[in-house]
Amino acid sequence: MVDPFEAEGDLKAIAKRLQKAKIVAHFSHKTAIFTLARMANDDCLYLDRHSRRCTIYHQRPETCRNHPRIGPKPNFCPFVVKQN
Repeated sequence: MVDPFEAEGDLKAIAKRLQKAKIVAHFSHKTAIFTLARMANDDCLYLDRHSRRCTIYHQRPETCRNHPRIGPKPNFCPFVVKQN
């Protein structure tokens, strides 16, 4: 996805490349937070459909590593679409 050398560069350029590759759904310039893309069923792009396990577990983003310990409230994923 992003190597350490590239990560030191322009985040806007990285976001644009990852959005074009359909890996990132959204990038907030204000907070510098990337939101991973989701599949049609709202599952994370990297969740195995059969085992329901992360396919990039050892390389998962910091947001995933800290969930649910860090966030607006415990056990709340800020990237889940809210039901109306």
